Amino acid sequence: MNAPALLQSVFGFDSYRPGQAEIVEAVNTGRNVLAIMPTGGGKSLCFQLPALCREGVTVVISPLIALMRDQVRALREAGVEAGALTSGNTEEETEEVFQALDDGRLKLLYMAPERLANGGAVQLLRRINVTLLAVDEAHCVSQWGHDFRPDYLKIGELRAQLGNIQTAAFTATADAETREEIVRKLFGGEQPETFIQGFDRPNLNLAFQPKDQPRRQLLDFVAARKGQAGIVYCSSRNKTEVLANALRAEGHTALHYHAGMDPDDRRLAETRFQREDGLIVCATVAFGMGVDKPDIRFVAHADLPKSIESYYQEIGRAGRDGAPADTLTLYGADDIRLRRAQIDEGLAPPERRAADHARLNALLGLAEALKCRRINLLEYFGEHRSEPCGNCDLCTAPPEVVDGTDAVRKALSAMLRTGESFGAGHLIDILLGNSTDKVTARRHDQLPTFGVGKEFNRKQWQAIFRQMMGHDLIRPDSERMGALFMTETARPILRGEASIDLRMDTIRKAGKSPTRRAPVSLIAEEDEPLMSALKAKRRELAEAARAPAYVIFPDRTLIEMATHRPVTLDDFSRLNGVGAKKLEKYGNIFLEVINGEAPPPQHPARRKLATGPAGELFDRLKSAQLALANGPHGTDKPLSCTSAELAKVAGRRPQDISALERLIGEQKAERFGPAFLEICQT
Repeated sequence: MNAPALLQSVFGFDSYRPGQAEIVEAVNTGRNVLAIMPTGGGKSLCFQLPALCREGVTVVISPLIALMRDQVRALREAGVEAGALTSGNTEEETEEVFQALDDGRLKLLYMAPERLANGGAVQLLRRINVTLLAVDEAHCVSQWGHDFRPDYLKIGELRAQLGNIQTAAFTATADAETREEIVRKLFGGEQPETFIQGFDRPNLNLAFQPKDQPRRQLLDFVAARKGQAGIVYCSSRNKTEVLANALRAEGHTALHYHAGMDPDDRRLAETRFQREDGLIVCATVAFGMGVDKPDIRFVAHADLPKSIESYYQEIGRAGRDGAPADTLTLYGADDIRLRRAQIDEGLAPPERRAADHARLNALLGLAEALKCRRINLLEYFGEHRSEPCGNCDLCTAPPEVVDGTDAVRKALSAMLRTGESFGAGHLIDILLGNSTDKVTARRHDQLPTFGVGKEFNRKQWQAIFRQMMGHDLIRPDSERMGALFMTETARPILRGEASIDLRMDTIRKAGKSPTRRAPVSLIAEEDEPLMSALKAKRRELAEAARAPAYVIFPDRTLIEMATHRPVTLDDFSRLNGVGAKKLEKYGNIFLEVINGEAPPPQHPARRKLATGPAGELFDRLKSAQLALANGPHGTDKPLSCTSAELAKVAGRRPQDISALERLIGEQKAERFGPAFLEICQT
């Protein structure tokens, strides 16, 4: 069966998502592939579908056990023979996988990269007729990347030991430098066919806010999305627990997650998040890369991420189903100081530290952007967009921008006149003319800059210093207790050779409550009761199967059920995400929820045709047969075709009497032939 037919019959999709068709074709024609696709763009289908189109086994290298187990469950629900060999397997599960391999039934074998260190892994893969090596999260091979996994370095060696087997590598985030590293380490320097499908996730609303009562900012954001699944990323383990407690106190179902937890507690949190609706996880970055939950409606950052790549990867976990989702990132001067210190105090060589500062600068530029955030974000990844997106906070509420050159020069002057030896607090006291003990003891009240900044209050000056840090005009010196020093970027401004714009709205609003954006509703109000009933049934089935709810059906499919309200199995088969196996297994169950009763029972041969146009043809043939059961005049001996024979006719659509005779026999063709052929030919 060809790829488009399998796409519909197995996965339940009538068409590819953008970019998938070209990648599937390249893999199916035997080419090595490197595909950069946005999270939620359907990367896994680009190796799962080719695996079904070929002989032999496709081996998938994936970094996290939870992700592999979820994908295996989803494939089995769709009727695909798949298995995983991981440290999380029971003996029975491992034995089942080996038996399927020995029987030649298994099409996809998932493996963790850690298993490649085992000498037996190569022998196993040589024995089982591996025809494709798929590498998920390929950016993990980058030694200085944000998700480096040392075991990924063994994949290139494995590929060579298997005779440079065809390889397809996939990732959602890789700049030019990382792509070069992937080619060098996975493909031995041989350039694969590269597909860059774009980094834009138009369904994600992008928003940043300077920290101002940050806990209340987060609680307000989540309150507007009550009952929705979400992730809140935090910079410390303690903060995950504090925020989870605060959310629970306000009536939300929330958990914390970090690497310091007991492994069993972490697994329980992962399982609950995958299976339960409306659960919020407050987590460090230890949580996320293996998250395959498609209906996460928001991702919030309680603190500034460490780089623009990390930010893009983390917000990408929201809205994987393509429906609208929200993001919010809170940031402040303390976050910037922390991230700068982490880079400066790291063990990386100087050139790598400089690159990390540049990545942080890109994120700060996004945070302090003066125009559409999506334009800024895509520019970093090499994509050029001319029109504002209309789906970020700067598009919906354009910022008030002013010439901030004078204020910035005053701040820089105060820094230089005090020897670049103090933090923002002391410098703001000088600018405001506050004669504190520290100011007078150092005779800083005698400086020309003393009291020159009284047009702003303390919080407003803090906002100005934060923007200066965001524009990389000043940096904290980790070796001098965070004292601020001026960068080369600032010198032209100080000398009057350049100007700089600042966001006056964030300066003026410093200390005031931010405005809230209402979340987008995914379903009409009148359909909400049915949606709740469908979710309850899905939860019941998922708990019985001990699987995540979306493995049964994702929210996108439930929304289509509630909106379109299918009546028959044919109607149900046309929903996105309903393939032949799921139609047979769940069709009647959900139709009963939708319509209050199950549809009349169908012969299995008819039911198998529900996923295509042959189903309607079958019904027309059956009606014609009933009309002619006793001949054209109603006086002949009763004669009929079996359901299996009608299914053959509907499936093959014979165009002449001899072809029809081969399917139903000469006697039946004589009676039903003219009517059947007329139906098949229209």
